[in-house]
Amino acid sequence: MPVLPNPVQDAFDYGVDAMQRWILLLDVLRRRGDQFIEHSKQGKPPVLTFSNEIVMDGRTLKRPCNYMLLRILPDPAVGTDLTKRPFVVVDPRAGHGPGIGGLKPDSQIGTALRAAHPCYFIGFHPEPVPGQTLTDVGMAEATFIEHVGKLHANANGKPCVIGNCQAGWAVMALSAVRPDLMGPIIIAGSPLSYWAGVKGRNPMRYLGGLYGGAWLAALASDLGNGRFDGAHLVSNFEKLDPANTYWKKTYNLYASIDTEGPRYLDFEKWWSGFFLLNGEEIETITDELFVGNKLSTGGIVSKDGHRLDLRNIRSPILVFASWGDNITPPQQALGWILDLYDSVDEIRSREQTIVYNLHQDIGHLGIFVSGRIARKETAEFVENIDLIDLLPPGLYEMVIQPKDTAGPGADLIAGNYITRFEPRTLDDIRAMGTNTPEDDRCFATVSRISDINKGLYTTFARPWIRTFVTEPTAQWLRLTNSHRAQYYLFSHLNPFMAPIEQFADLVRENRRPVQADNAFLKAQAQVSDAIVQSLDNFRHQRDSTVERLFLDIYQSPLLQALVGLAPPGEEAPSPSHVRDEAFDALIEKRTAEIKSRMNEGGLREALIRVLVYARRIKGGVDERAFHTLRQLRNEYPEAERLPLNQIRAVFREQVFLMLIDEAAAMAALPRLLPDQKSRLDVVALAERVLASSGPLDDEQRARLGEVEAILAGDEGEDGETPLRIVPRNGGSSVTEAAAEISRATTRRHAGSTAKAAESSSSKAK
Repeated sequence: MPVLPNPVQDAFDYGVDAMQRWILLLDVLRRRGDQFIEHSKQGKPPVLTFSNEIVMDGRTLKRPCNYMLLRILPDPAVGTDLTKRPFVVVDPRAGHGPGIGGLKPDSQIGTALRAAHPCYFIGFHPEPVPGQTLTDVGMAEATFIEHVGKLHANANGKPCVIGNCQAGWAVMALSAVRPDLMGPIIIAGSPLSYWAGVKGRNPMRYLGGLYGGAWLAALASDLGNGRFDGAHLVSNFEKLDPANTYWKKTYNLYASIDTEGPRYLDFEKWWSGFFLLNGEEIETITDELFVGNKLSTGGIVSKDGHRLDLRNIRSPILVFASWGDNITPPQQALGWILDLYDSVDEIRSREQTIVYNLHQDIGHLGIFVSGRIARKETAEFVENIDLIDLLPPGLYEMVIQPKDTAGPGADLIAGNYITRFEPRTLDDIRAMGTNTPEDDRCFATVSRISDINKGLYTTFARPWIRTFVTEPTAQWLRLTNSHRAQYYLFSHLNPFMAPIEQFADLVRENRRPVQADNAFLKAQAQVSDAIVQSLDNFRHQRDSTVERLFLDIYQSPLLQALVGLAPPGEEAPSPSHVRDEAFDALIEKRTAEIKSRMNEGGLREALIRVLVYARRIKGGVDERAFHTLRQLRNEYPEAERLPLNQIRAVFREQVFLMLIDEAAAMAALPRLLPDQKSRLDVVALAERVLASSGPLDDEQRARLGEVEAILAGDEGEDGETPLRIVPRNGGSSVTEAAAEISRATTRRHAGSTAKAAESSSSKAK
């Protein structure tokens, strides 16, 4: 017979379980508080889970700062391949301390180590060096990365630098100033276009306007006696999601107290590490970036007159963002591209390669700490970093899909996923959502209001505040900050927490968890869901109110006129794309130089041209083709192989030749391949590379047929007239020409393919 439910017994069991979980929860909070105190006593070292050693200390540099370079010691079971490019992970200095990029084995650092890459980490100490500026920090980071490059001068490529959140825009700015310094850049969850967003979804961008601009950052710095408390930044972060801050985070710990404690404490060790910034640093960030939005518009000018222009970056840029990120939505992560460029051709003219990958739901912190992100997206970034370094200039989306183990070229793919790089246009970025001109006028008004308020504060209030604030006062304000106080409250410093440890030990010895089907446990979950829903509703109402209030204030024509904005249509509130006449002249010179080498090269250059021509219809780049090319390269003695940086230069030049004058570049193939064997080889090798991604379609075979006709010389076999290349724009389509090409090449193709297969292994380089 079925056992009937016993409400009295269920209530008793649930009551025991709930009381035990409550005591265990208090014990975890006690350990969290003691961990916070102990970590502070140790000087708040990076919370890395990997063994490391200090390589350079920024406090010893000519212009000292509180940054440091660490070498991550490799896993003895994996070792390090010194031929692979090093990875340098830079963590954000945005309230918390360093280490989030290596908080656990499945992380950015862990992924790079498992792939046998040398790995380094740029972290920082809790307190800034007196007088240090963002420029000093940038110079230190440049010194560190340059040092890593020298340590691995024989590696196949310059260091790959990963910049998380705040560190992302700092790395981008550094690369714009020192374009020769680093290899590919991976910026994860990094805001670069601070005004961008979508109405109804990105309320954080409105807060600067409602606070009256950047003067509050100056006030907070003065109250800290010249230093800004990172706990204020943490507070802003937590306010974005009150349901998680005030309920879900602690409830999830309580509901799963038997298993969740270690993970919770590991994360809290990082979350509770509040670091300081100099007043100049935070004021520059708020003035120039958050409120001024000057990074992507070329508005930042150094004291020596140099303009910071992101168009100067020559390293490939990989942007990783998420639709679930309420700190850095995709619009802020990618909007800088629209700020700087009118077309993809402009991106190519700057020899820039920009790749983006968008996750559907992961939150801001999950981008850096989620294990599933590390096992999929981060792993694919690391595995394909050399391919990213070789991509032709342009704009791409990185598409990651599960690998078909029975599909073509499956043996070429090491992991569980296959990666493609699909060409994109600026319209694809615009489709994510952009500001209207009216929106930009609102934010431009905020920027001017901020300057006015900052000037008023600096002139009339700052002198008085600095007179009365002393270092003991600043320390007392930091200690009594609510974010720190909660850790002291639940630590051994609170005498009421003294018996909790003994009670918790007793509970663990007599633990009686309730059954999952307990009616009261189910009711508990329902109550929790209702609380979360009510807090989410509050957040939605608050955010919509913030947006309406912001727009009501800053859309006012009177306010816009008072701060000096001309009427709509007469003045652009945001800077337009700046024309660089010197760069235009350089482009013309560079184009002429490339065209002058149209007839230079050999099998390597010819193969690149053929592959570009054959792949132009599909457009995308598949990692299997890249791995096949790498296999071809490895088939030859090491002395005959070009270093990766030289291959990249050759590859890019050939791509540019195809973009500048495709017909002339293809017509020059016979001059690059003077002998018959090399001509057979290039077609066979091209077919091998193309076939790695799947069987060739009719269009690809038609294009290879055209190549064979070109290589046949002025007159084809049997006196047939060689076929013309299908024009890049206009003219008959490849599909229409396929039948004619097939008839002209069938006899020749049958014999040449067999010969080429025999000779390809000994001739291609």
